Amino acid sequence: MTQNKFVKVASWCAIGAAASILPTGMSAANATTVKSTAKKSGTFLGASAMTQYGPVQVSVTVKKGKITKVSVPIYPTESFRDQQINAQAIPLLVQEVLQVQSSNIQGVGGASYTSQGFYTSLVSALAKAGLK
Repeated sequence: MTQNKFVKVASWCAIGAAASILPTGMSAANATTVKSTAKKSGTFLGASAMTQYGPVQVSVTVKKGKITKVSVPIYPTESFRDQQINAQAIPLLVQEVLQVQSSNIQGVGGASYTSQGFYTSLVSALAKAGLK
């Protein structure tokens, strides 16, 4: 019984600590609402993500909180194989982002390094835009 009281007290302390870092007048319930509506419009360039075969960088255009364009200005092109893989993988990754409107995407089989680099840079670009 003593252990249950400790867990309850610890839980309430954690909730109180989390609530104390919120701006004045904001409850924990509406903190996520404010964050999710703080979306920007514009073009956002993600951080360059280094892969085993070279850097990948994603640019995202957002209008009124909706992803309208995704481009990949930098990706591995050193070898013919890089060019072959990325000619197929990048359009699939771009299409998936436009469909799901988030970074919740699947990688492309056979292009795991490009997929990981794309994802890492995409997350960075979406964070700048205030999206996930």
